[in-house]
Amino acid sequence: MQEHVTKTELASRMKTSRASLDRMLDPSNPSLTVASLGDTAALGKKVELRFVPA
Repeated sequence: MQEHVTKTELASRMKTSRASLDRMLDPSNPSLTVASLGDTAALGKKVELRFVPA
């Protein structure tokens, strides 16, 4: 089931700012960290990190 959530609501659930969330979602931003991905736990999800062949 997909949950339709605004960026503002998502940022609130992740206990971060809307600007910070925008930086996390920006594919051209190289400063994304594994720790910031861990914040998705606020959404009841787990983080799965895989390394795949290039």
